[in-house]
Amino acid sequence: MKIINSTHADIDTIFHLYDEAIAFQKKVFNKQWEGFERDLIETEIQENRQWKIIIDNQVACIFATTLSDAVLWKEKDQEPAVSSTGS
Repeated sequence: MKIINSTHADIDTIFHLYDEAIAFQKKVFNKQWEGFERDLIETEIQENRQWKIIIDNQVACIFATTLSDAVLWKEKDQEPAVSSTGS
């Protein structure tokens, strides 16, 4: 297993996996993602914030990192999630 940044060559795979995730969410939840804009994914890739997990030479998972998400974290969005000081 390895975790590496996604590339522009992965965009079709990324959207396929997001579509599969949304289909699953529709089966088991009352809420689901509405989908993602291509520009957003391209920006995540360009900024090295889009990742893929490779298992047996295949993309097994994709995810993105972000520094803030007020919709998800609400008032906690203003709190630091990662500290720059180590112990």
